[in-house]
Amino acid sequence: MAEATGYDLLLKGGRVICPSTGVDGVRDVAIKNGKVAAIEEAIIPSSAAEVINVAGKLVLPGLIDTHGHIYQYVTGRFGLDPDMVGVRSGVTTVVDQGGPSCMTLPGFRKFIAERSETNVLCFLSAYLVGGLEGHFYPNLYSPDGVDIEATTRSANANKDIVRGIKGHAEIGGFARWGIRVMEMAAEIARRVDLPLYVHFGQLWGLPESGANGEDADTILQRVIPLLKEGDVLAHPFTRHPGGFVNREGEVHHVIQAALDRGLKVDVGHGSHFSYRLARAALAAGVIPHTLGADMHGYNTQVPEIPVPAGTPEEHEDDENHPFKGQARFSLTQAMSSMMTLGLPLEQVVPMVTSNPAKMLGMSDTLGALAVGRSADVSVLDDVRGRFILRDNEDHRVVAERLLQPAFCLRAGKRFDADSPILPQAIAA
Repeated sequence: MAEATGYDLLLKGGRVICPSTGVDGVRDVAIKNGKVAAIEEAIIPSSAAEVINVAGKLVLPGLIDTHGHIYQYVTGRFGLDPDMVGVRSGVTTVVDQGGPSCMTLPGFRKFIAERSETNVLCFLSAYLVGGLEGHFYPNLYSPDGVDIEATTRSANANKDIVRGIKGHAEIGGFARWGIRVMEMAAEIARRVDLPLYVHFGQLWGLPESGANGEDADTILQRVIPLLKEGDVLAHPFTRHPGGFVNREGEVHHVIQAALDRGLKVDVGHGSHFSYRLARAALAAGVIPHTLGADMHGYNTQVPEIPVPAGTPEEHEDDENHPFKGQARFSLTQAMSSMMTLGLPLEQVVPMVTSNPAKMLGMSDTLGALAVGRSADVSVLDDVRGRFILRDNEDHRVVAERLLQPAFCLRAGKRFDADSPILPQAIAA
């Protein structure tokens, strides 16, 4: 046992990267009473009750996944166990994107946020029904399903866990209802003074471009003027119509102007990610600010929740729904994809630490390794070799560097990266 003045845990010899504090080098990190007690070039091992040798590993501020679907059961087959996505995948904070609504937020707080080992936050759905399986029941997402006053009240009363609003700008909704639902979502976000996170790319299937005179390639230029500084454009590398890259393979001209006036970009990997379109967007200067995994029950290859009684049988195997053909992935593998596309590690780490903390308005508590802060730490293996990564168009690339979670500390408590949804390395 260490003396009363000693540390509970010492992470020894890892490469510490903390964009917020500017640290990048081999350091020892000491933990005491669930907080970071010291970060130094060398700390005597005998000063700690437990020492973990992390030489050769990356020691990062606790990873923040900006795009999760963790309202388990309530959101049908979308919702995953929050700790499977979070601490058991090496991630200490997960933001549920649009699972809870003003109607269902109390249950999210009670049964998800309060019971999880992972630090759980959310972007509140602009829709009363929240993140149900909308590709089955799109009529739930019409303007009649939005209550600006009720959602505003709910968000304002729960800002400890509600850190933004979620809206959808996609061709299925536009062809049915036009831009009205996006106008309502933007109004909610303005009233509560929180960022609006906007899904781009087809989501609810038919109707497609051309229905009711709508063109997927015009959605971005119509939605962006509704948005304010700090709002988030999601899925820049989507393979679906209505994303950053139009049908001619060109990045929309409105994107750069949007970035110049303070809008942000979140990768939202999920079932949307395309290496082909990512290369086009990156070449045009679209560098993501944040990186969310967007894992859910349709794209993690774990046993699905049974289809509820009364659900039309064809929904089970609907070949038209947008989540078919996905590759298996994780937040750390999404980081690896960014590096394979040419972004250096030093540019990718802020996307999952300091940048999302700023997006959430929580830079004072999240996204940094600093003495006195809660000991949220992610330890990753930085594996060198040749590995095959596959996107959702079944395009394959060879990565020479693969980041894999080893374990994390959440408020000083250790969790091994043993989640069954983590992808396995495939040698090239």
